[in-house]
Formats: sequence, C-alpha cells, structure tokens
Amino acid sequence: MPAAARSFTFAALVALTFALATPAAGARGGGDVVVDSLEPLLAAEFSLQAGRLDDAAKWSLEAARAAGDAGLAERATRIALLAKDDERAAEALALWKREGGAGTSLLAAEATLALRRDDPRAARDHLAELLQVPGTEGWGQALSVLASGSSDPEQAADVLDALVRGGHVPDQLQPWLAFGGLAQRLGRPDLAEQIVAEVVRRFPGEPRVALLHASQLRGADKQDQARDVLASLVDGAAGDADLRLAIAYEYDALGDLAEAAAVLGRGPQDDQTYALRASLLARAEDKGELVRLYEELGREGNRPDPQRRLLLGQMAEFLERHEEALDWYRGVPGGQQRWIARLRAAHVLHELGRAAEAHASLHELQADASAPDGVRRDAYLLEAELLARGDDPKAEMDAYARGLAAFPDDLEILYARALSWERQDDIARAEADLRRLLVIEPESVAALNALGYTLADRTDRYQEALELINRARAAEPDNAAIIDSYGWVLYRLGRHEEALAELRRAHALQEDAEIAAHVAEVLWVMGRRDEAREYFEEARELDPDNRALQRALEETGA
Repeated sequence: MPAAARSFTFAALVALTFALATPAAGARGGGDVVVDSLEPLLAAEFSLQAGRLDDAAKWSLEAARAAGDAGLAERATRIALLAKDDERAAEALALWKREGGAGTSLLAAEATLALRRDDPRAARDHLAELLQVPGTEGWGQALSVLASGSSDPEQAADVLDALVRGGHVPDQLQPWLAFGGLAQRLGRPDLAEQIVAEVVRRFPGEPRVALLHASQLRGADKQDQARDVLASLVDGAAGDADLRLAIAYEYDALGDLAEAAAVLGRGPQDDQTYALRASLLARAEDKGELVRLYEELGREGNRPDPQRRLLLGQMAEFLERHEEALDWYRGVPGGQQRWIARLRAAHVLHELGRAAEAHASLHELQADASAPDGVRRDAYLLEAELLARGDDPKAEMDAYARGLAAFPDDLEILYARALSWERQDDIARAEADLRRLLVIEPESVAALNALGYTLADRTDRYQEALELINRARAAEPDNAAIIDSYGWVLYRLGRHEEALAELRRAHALQEDAEIAAHVAEVLWVMGRRDEAREYFEEARELDPDNRALQRALEETGA
C-alpha cells in the first residue's frame, strides 16, 4: 500500500476528532461517535494491509456509518467495489450521497456499480451525466469507468456504443480520440469504425484524426488501407516532430519498422531522433541502413559530445563492431553518460570473450567512491546478469550477495535476486527475498504483486497469494499486471468465469504475451479451444520465448 494510503487512518482520525467536536456533530447523540468509529476504522486499515478485502469492506462501512462522514463513506464505497461486495458498495454509496457527497467521483462510482450489477441503462445515464461536466475530468472519469469498471469488455463496449449514438460525447477532439482508442482495446472494431467516421465528419483535416483512422484500420486487419492513410500524412509532417513521432509509432505497430525510421529521418534531427531511428533499424535488423546512419553520425564523432559518443557506442555494439563500441564508450568525456558508458564497456568486453576484463572493470566501478551510488549498484546487477548468461548460478548469487553487502537491503538488488531464484525454481528463496523487501517497504506494489503471483503460479498457497495480490489491487486497482495476477489466482482457485473476466480486462488494458497466454489457458481449460488458439497465436507473435506462454503450451498441449 502506498504511503498516501497508509497514512489515511491518521488523517481521518484527526479530521473526525475536529468534526465530531462541533455542535452539529454532537447533535447526533447516541454515544461517543469517536470511539464508535475508531475501532472499525483501524480494523478496516489492518484488513487492507493484510489483503483481506472482504473484511476491509465490512469494517470501512461500519466506520462510515458510525461517523456519518462523507469521506469515509467514499472510501468504503471504493473498497467494497474492489472487494466485489456490491451490497456493501450500494449501502456505502447511499451513505456517501446522504452525507453530502457529489461530483464526478460519486457519478463514476454509481456508474461502476451499475455495470457490476448488469444495469447498463443506469450506467449509461450516470456516464452521460459525467460527460456533461466541463473539462477533462468528466470524460476522463467516464473513460476510466468503461476501461476498467466492468468485468465484461463487451458490456462496456455496448454502453459506449449507446453513449456515442445518444450524442453524449463532448464535441471536442480529445475525448473522441480517447473513446475511439478504447473501442479498439475492447475488441469492437465495428464501434471503433463508427467513432472514427464520426470524428472524421466532425474534425476534417485534423492529422490526429487521420492517425486514429489508421489505428482503427490496423485494428480491423486492414493494413494496406492503414498504410495509405499514413502515407498521406508524411509530407506534411516534416516540420512537426510530434506528428512524425506519432506516424512512426503507427508504422511500428504495423510492423513497418524501416518505414517508421524513414519518417523520423525527415526534417530536423537531434540526439533523441537519431536514437529512435537507430532503435527501429536495430529491431528491423536492417543493418545496411543502420550502418549508413552510424557512419553519418560517426563523421561528427570527433566532437567531445557525451550523448553522441554514447549513442555511437550503442549502435556499434548492435552492429557487433565491438572494438569500435569499446573505443566510443571509452571516449565519452564526462557527465552522467560516462558512467553509463563504463557499464556498457564492461558488457562489450564480455561479448568480446574478455570476461575476466569485464568483471575486473565492474569490480573497479563497484569500488569507485566517485561513482554515483546508483551506478555502483547497477555494476553489481550487471555482473550478476553476465554471470547468469554464463550459466554460473553460484557466482551470480555471490555477486548479488556482495551487492547487498555494499548496499544493505537495496530494493533493486533484492528484487532482481528474487526473480533469479524463481527462474532457478528455488521458490523458497525467491519468497524470502520478496518478503524481506516487503519488510523494508511494506507498500511496494511490485513486490506484493510479484510474491502473490509467484505463490499462485508456483505453489498451491492460493489464498495467501490472493491476499497479497489484493493488497496490490487496493493500491493500484487499474494496473494491468496486477489485474492479470488477480485473474491468474482466481483461475488457480477454480473460479474460471471470474478469472476469464479479469484476464480479459487486463488484456484490454495492455498488449502483453503473458496476459494473452493466461487468457488462452483459461479458455482452453473451459473447452473454448478455437478462442484459446487465437490468444496463443497472439502471444507467440508478441514474444515466442515467453516463459508463461511456454508453460501454458506445455500444460494444455495446444
């Protein structure tokens, strides 16, 4: 739980103390309201810290009832929605309204509850009211509700369709673009096409509309038409760096990496543009173009420019011109880039087969008192990574141990070592490191999620995993990785329909091979083999070597 959430109890208690001292509060009668509300408020907080959302929903509602406080009622509503306790959410919401609650947050909560209760008409009405609020807050809240408030993407898409057809979307470009993108993520190309057509009608000649159109065509598997739309934008984008970047992104999404790099190459150039072009050409494995770009920049490499020499070193490294890369890195004159160059130089030495020199240079960096602490810490992490590549787990773990001796309880080193233990199938030690991390930083969402997912995926301690993941969910309820972990532990608990709904929600929020593999495995187990194969294929395209994908394929025999 983040610090802001953890400190809520004390802030709330102070506020209650002052509020209940007023004549208005005292007029309620019926006992000592401070005492009556303090116990459930603390119980709710402890339940949240333990990941017991059902108990947290119960106690937070009791605290809100005892205090008659709108802020506590709002919090009780949010916790009950997270716990999927619709009955308590409805009661807390009613109390929130009775105590004077109003505004966009209340409307968003009402809409979310309506979606959860499968009442799309009420959800549409609340969202329509939200969309009438001026500025970005209203439509932004509506977008958030539709993106993550429903467990059924098809239901959310139907409500969005009704809002579009009813003319409720504000007559501004930004919300139309946002809702068009959401329609694509919800898997409704027909709705995305409808929105794009309306946006083109309302905002003709606007380049961002053309970009949305290209994205919609790409989502509808009309790649050639998408390329035609993008080609029509290129000539007018030379003087607009942001537009060039957006066009390049769309070409990248189409898999046209060389074309994306060519678009970025039109117009004024700077180090960021050069770096992006180099990255695209490297991913495209277009070594011919990358060599030309490298040689063009190399002609200016005699200037003592740290950023340029660092970039040239990285390009030479990708081109496997390791000796040249080493020269560029060693020629970086100063600044933060010099430290990065020293780390990269050690990596190059390892690639050259000069492992002893690589490790010696990292040891030198680790002992350099003038180096920033973060760089010295990263030298231990890189050493461990190089040793892992050499399949020397004992030496790898020794590097982590020395790193922790130099930087006791460093969160980055603990986290990296935990992941390494997990890869080595030593789950007990992975768990020990993650728990140690949580002692140091109890609100670390990454550690809560990692430990919860590890227990769900690699052990049968599913209830414990659920509580850890619930703590992460309480802190970041719209985080796709955490929603994926939540869906996965529900699957392990045998709650397949609930699991599929959550995993689809995670998939709508983030394109990721592991999430797609999880959706596929659940569909396969539920007997929906054709759908499962589509998600398996998507996961293969995104990352064929993904460990979760490989395990899912082995588990299902797909």
